[in-house]
Amino acid sequence: MSDFWETSVSYLKGVGPARAALLNKELHIFTYADLIHYYPFRHEDRSRIENIAHLKKNWAGDDEMPPVQLKGRLLQGRIVGEGNKQRLVALFTDGSGDMELLWFQGIQWVHKNLKWGETYLIYGKAQLFQERLSMVHPDAEWFDPANPPVLGLQPVYSLTETLKKKFLNTKALSKIQKELLKIAEPHITETLPPYLLEKNHLTSKKEALKHIHLPQSHEMLEQAKRRLKFEELFFIQLQLLKLKQFKKSYHQGYVCKETALVKNFYNHHLPFELTNAQKKVLREVYADMCNGRQMNRLLQGDVGSGKTMVAFVAMLFAVGNGLQACMMAPTEILAEQHFKGLQPYAEKLGITIDLLTGSTKNLARRVMLGRLENGNLKILIGTHALIEEVVQFERLGLCVIDEQHRFGVEQRSKLWKKTADIFPHVLVMTATPIPRTLAMTLYGDLDVSVLDELPAGRKPIRTAHRTESQRLKVYQFIRDEITAGRQAYIVYPLIEESEKLDYKNLMDGAASVKQAFPDLNISVVHGKISAAEKDYEMQRFKRRETEIMVATTVIEVGVDVPNASVMLIENAEKFGLAQLHQLRGRVGRGAEQSYCILMTGLKVSKEGRIRIETMVRTTNGFEIADVDLNLRGPGNLMGKEQSGLMNLLIADLAQDSGLLQLARQYATDIIEKDPNLLLPQHKVLQIQLNHKNKENQWSRIS
Repeated sequence: MSDFWETSVSYLKGVGPARAALLNKELHIFTYADLIHYYPFRHEDRSRIENIAHLKKNWAGDDEMPPVQLKGRLLQGRIVGEGNKQRLVALFTDGSGDMELLWFQGIQWVHKNLKWGETYLIYGKAQLFQERLSMVHPDAEWFDPANPPVLGLQPVYSLTETLKKKFLNTKALSKIQKELLKIAEPHITETLPPYLLEKNHLTSKKEALKHIHLPQSHEMLEQAKRRLKFEELFFIQLQLLKLKQFKKSYHQGYVCKETALVKNFYNHHLPFELTNAQKKVLREVYADMCNGRQMNRLLQGDVGSGKTMVAFVAMLFAVGNGLQACMMAPTEILAEQHFKGLQPYAEKLGITIDLLTGSTKNLARRVMLGRLENGNLKILIGTHALIEEVVQFERLGLCVIDEQHRFGVEQRSKLWKKTADIFPHVLVMTATPIPRTLAMTLYGDLDVSVLDELPAGRKPIRTAHRTESQRLKVYQFIRDEITAGRQAYIVYPLIEESEKLDYKNLMDGAASVKQAFPDLNISVVHGKISAAEKDYEMQRFKRRETEIMVATTVIEVGVDVPNASVMLIENAEKFGLAQLHQLRGRVGRGAEQSYCILMTGLKVSKEGRIRIETMVRTTNGFEIADVDLNLRGPGNLMGKEQSGLMNLLIADLAQDSGLLQLARQYATDIIEKDPNLLLPQHKVLQIQLNHKNKENQWSRIS
């Protein structure tokens, strides 16, 4: 990258030190390179000027009318109302008719700075009420006949309130971008090989940057967006594939061979026939663990698809080859559940297994760590406690990480350092289905396995939407299920900003449930009770000492009760799709038919309705994940720990899946034909990769 692009924005005409400091702090824009890559998030079409009479005549209804641009005189405005009901009202006329303009914020400043009686271009969404047109907070620009504004597509940038208050609005930023483009043109170099541009009909980098900030037509804007999105997604895929190649080439893994231990388990102790999906995934895992390279595999499987059994067989494969294995879970409840589920099998096979969590007593911990270090302890299940420095293995060969999206990359990397010479094989698992586009970007350096089949005998959960008016029928249905020997969950939402309100809602709910079912035993579980109390209540429920569990989302990942057949989710519209799907997965774990009831009020937002309808329509986690991606976007879907690759400047994984797959295909072809990018036509790619964000030390971690 030339020195030009490293120049501070403070040197740009129209910026200066004060504005530069604001751009640094508010938008993290420090250099010319940062500025030119700060793209508009949308463009407004200001190429046409409407007139008021035409607008009234063709009125199609409030929600359907797009924003419009009008040119006319701004007549004297007046401030009306008192206190917080004050507003500025002005009359605007264009000769064909007139309309009212209204401002509710910054009214004194607006009143003082508008040129009353002068001609203005105004832009905004018009409203029609009782045959009178109005526009709230229009964008108003004084029309200077000597220097008329250029009509056309105008960029809109994402800005903070602080910037707007300091008059660094979208127009000001657009003007600054224009100044930069004037001097930047000779310094913009092509970043993609000519054959890629030609094959995909992509415009040049120079044209793309020019028309994303200052588009001359809709066509040029679309070409610019397509080019910049493709480039962004292509280089992410290229980086991920290079990383994958690096791991396969340089990271040695323990070489495993077929072992009698696994055969013994299959022949004498396996409680059920593995599904075809489980067998396929295990073949992939075996192949990885036998080829001499470190396994880095992501196992995606819906709730109840049998991931834990796959992980256990993989651990047996490691132990049978003289290695140790560990499994890290995000919560004590989940770690203990894995331990209790696997302990009987391990003991039958004569394999030592133990549990390490924050609650493990010091004496037991010391003994356990000693056995781990001398190799007598073969399988260790635990929480974050596993990554503490005092936890040392003799020969750790396999790390299984459950619900991996709950661990940051740095946390996971600490498991790598538990062996001196060779990296352990890594199997990361998630019950949160990840849309294919997101998996390709977030885990593009991992091999991905999918469990898309439920074990035999499991029946799909039936899901229904009910409103408050149907509560008595819902309660009667729960009573019928309990009379038939089943159990039920009733879950209330958790809104982190308001713990007191959460607690009140839950306790009010629990009181109502006790009133409705006075003859039944009820467990109440929430975040304010200790881990020991929580566990006590969950174990009571598991032992059928209580028939109903009233809880917040603490049960989303955790307790496994095959006898529970009903999941009633209160205020279901307040939950995200992933949470609803996880909660539903708490039932349907036995052979009996299970049910999920989504209870909402009568008024549900458009997004809330889509979530509810999706849950009722399908139990397919991947279909649900795709809807969630479209509703929430990738950043929100994955959480803070995974946000590194999600800082996309222009591409949108929900909308640009076709472009992502195209970028992935080209990146794959290039790495297969020219893995070190040594061909002359790929020199530009090597240069660009070297310029990409300096590789973070954690980027080599699965």
